Amino acid sequence: MTFPYLNETEDLTDAVRATAGGSFIHLTDGICHYELHSPLQMYSFGEGPGVEPIVLVHGFSVPYFIWDSTFDFLVRSGFRVLRYDLFGRGLSDRPRARYDIELYIRQLKDLLDALNIIEPVQLVGLSMGGPVAVTFTDRFPERVEKLILLDPAGAKPVRFSAAVALAKIPLLPELFFGLLSDERLLKNAAADFFDPALIEAFIERYRPQMKFKGFKRAILSTVRNGMMGDFSETFRRVGALNKATLLFWGRNDTTVPFEHSLAARAALPQAEFHAIEGAGHIPHYEKPEEVHPILLKFLSA
Repeated sequence: MTFPYLNETEDLTDAVRATAGGSFIHLTDGICHYELHSPLQMYSFGEGPGVEPIVLVHGFSVPYFIWDSTFDFLVRSGFRVLRYDLFGRGLSDRPRARYDIELYIRQLKDLLDALNIIEPVQLVGLSMGGPVAVTFTDRFPERVEKLILLDPAGAKPVRFSAAVALAKIPLLPELFFGLLSDERLLKNAAADFFDPALIEAFIERYRPQMKFKGFKRAILSTVRNGMMGDFSETFRRVGALNKATLLFWGRNDTTVPFEHSLAARAALPQAEFHAIEGAGHIPHYEKPEEVHPILLKFLSA
């Protein structure tokens, strides 16, 4: 363990990864954990649900298990689907780097290149994955066929709690975040839910990543480097591209409040918008029976 991150006691080794699901690949900034499903028979153009790969980008701190039900649904529907852990999360490396938009855009591009995914993708971003997806679309518009956003950060800056706001003060945040109890972080993650019945199982899936060295350092750097900040200009540039866009928002979201959807819709006037009632920050997780049919129709069009 390393002071002050006393609860981070394990290294991410090959032996640890050997017991996990998914696959691993070396990218520019480290090892990336991912899962790629391709149908046994790839569809030709105009046949089946669609040939463009679907890429799922998760949010601020929850690794790719947040896509479990959506990934399985899309696989059953016949799509080629890719999900991965952002650096600093899950079983991907925690490199000593600035956890900023450049790191995450480079990770996504490197992953697509390494997997030889050269055709345009249908790119899905959740929460902080929203700025990643929107910025990637802005930088590489030829590589994105359709854009899907779920409660994305970035249309307006997200207001952090006073405790998290300490991240911008030199030195103090390292001590504060290092000594902050895991239970406090878990409580913050659980705030994404509207339905409390789902929290316990979610926490059990979330907790294991916290024991690996570098997790809190990555979270702190992500806050410091503006990943939940203002990407409104990028949203507007992507809106001007007029790409087919689907936008979901949980009506009861308190993490990226529902009122932010007004700014997102103004920046992305072409977006098909769906408010999901009785859902918080992760509507696909809480209300898959509502979100998945809409998603399938959009992707198949």
